[in-house]
Amino acid sequence: MKKNINHWTQLSIEYASQRSYLDDLFQVYPTIPEGIREPNGELWKDVEKAFEKRDNVTLMQNLLKLDLFPIKDSYVAYLKRDKTALERNPATSARLSGRLYEMGLDKIFARCSEPKETNRQIGPLFKRWLDKKALGIQPVKLDEFLKAKGNAVLDASDAEMMAFAREHLNYKHNKGLDFISRFNGKYIIGEAKFLTDFGGHQNAQFNDAIATIKAKNVKAIKVAILDGVLYIKGKNKMYKDITGKLKEENIMSALVLREFLYQI
Repeated sequence: MKKNINHWTQLSIEYASQRSYLDDLFQVYPTIPEGIREPNGELWKDVEKAFEKRDNVTLMQNLLKLDLFPIKDSYVAYLKRDKTALERNPATSARLSGRLYEMGLDKIFARCSEPKETNRQIGPLFKRWLDKKALGIQPVKLDEFLKAKGNAVLDASDAEMMAFAREHLNYKHNKGLDFISRFNGKYIIGEAKFLTDFGGHQNAQFNDAIATIKAKNVKAIKVAILDGVLYIKGKNKMYKDITGKLKEENIMSALVLREFLYQI
């Protein structure tokens, strides 16, 4: 007998394709880009001087001190972590500087001032949404969570959540949790992700959440609270997975989580 897709996954797919999914999701993930980053004035003057003098090493050293380096290159992170590497690797220094000279100062400044990428800000948004009583109850700190008899959502840091899940729920997986709750006497744990697009980093995020629900011998109901492009019907890998090999898992949108919890 062919098993059907998990009811909550199905609900999420329907929500995404038939209702004001993105408008409603904005309540959970209000991804307002932060203002532009303003490079430090003194530091920027040093950048300009080194640029005019075509002093590769000093130019690179100063730009590496900024929050955002103006070009994406696989070697930049290494240079940020090992400040002495620039002088020992003149060809790398010259290669990157050459690209900077081509760009010109105005473009370098614009790149260094770009807002933070939205997906770096997404993590805390889910917890902020929970704090607005989105699930009908106010999350509580650990001591209160342990004492509470009825339904409860845990308000804790990532490290505290991990420690609680290890100690009380036999959770041995190394991935952090975004959600621990107790409804109708049962524990529910999960990770929350907003998958903004298809591709490398987002696939890794998806796989992280799936690995959490695949963790063995956990004394809790495991959920992957996923939102974004995975519910778009089509040939994309995520959609194929949630309607195929993962169709019996608890994969659902944050927007149907409340309904799921109260019926447990």
